Amino acid sequence: MEVLFLLAGGAAAGLFGSLLGLGGGILIVPLLTLGAGLPIREAVGVSLVCVIVTSGAAAGVYLERHTANLRLGMLLELFTATGALVGGLVAFLLPDRVLAGLFALLLGYVAFTMLKAARKPATVAATTPVASQQSAPEADTATGREAAIRRLSGPGYRVGRIRFGILGSVLAGVVSALLGIGGGIVKVPVMNLVMGVPLRVATATSNLMIGVTATASAVIYLLRGGINAYVAGPTAIGVFVGATVGSRIAGRVNVRVLRFLFVAVQVYVAFQMVLRALGLTS
Repeated sequence: MEVLFLLAGGAAAGLFGSLLGLGGGILIVPLLTLGAGLPIREAVGVSLVCVIVTSGAAAGVYLERHTANLRLGMLLELFTATGALVGGLVAFLLPDRVLAGLFALLLGYVAFTMLKAARKPATVAATTPVASQQSAPEADTATGREAAIRRLSGPGYRVGRIRFGILGSVLAGVVSALLGIGGGIVKVPVMNLVMGVPLRVATATSNLMIGVTATASAVIYLLRGGINAYVAGPTAIGVFVGATVGSRIAGRVNVRVLRFLFVAVQVYVAFQMVLRALGLTS
């Protein structure tokens, strides 16, 4: 029964993570801590393994369909991997309840930000790339910088605020290592809301990056004995199946529905993590 639970839970996490570019860690950590009773640090280690599997299963499909922005992903991942190494070292210094509290705060903030963006009129969302272009006039005065922005941009949108994207990527790496979520929960909103990348492209690009990010911090967890292979095995198999299915149906899912689904799960998980951080649940 435990193996079936891990397989089914991993499949659901992989499906959801693939659709939203989160790596599934946002569900795997609560699944293992709240559902299977694992210590949160051990759950984070297993989650990082599953994030790598999710990325490997989904990235190929997104690249084949030219949905992901490979150049932007390669740039941001350099800084995300650095943050992941730092976060992996810090993670073993923090108590479990502190990690649960950080998880809850992060989920609550990102859910609020994404919900606020979803309520904007469609015309505002459609002109976000243009607005980001106007808000960065310095890019127009530097030929080399303008050329770099054009290379990072895609059909129908223009990438802006690259510096903020880099800072967000470092934060995503630290968060990934601390909480085992692949960093997609930070990367997707940063690319979508700050840099002007469409949500579908942001989720696909995030799927490319999360595997590298998780690998950087998973090595530290492995060396410190923080990965339970008996739990990671069946969970990773379920994640692979779910991520493969999710990457193939992603183009059929309405973006607005995707966003609200994202927010609903975040709010629920944040509530459960608050209870755990306050010691109101085991």
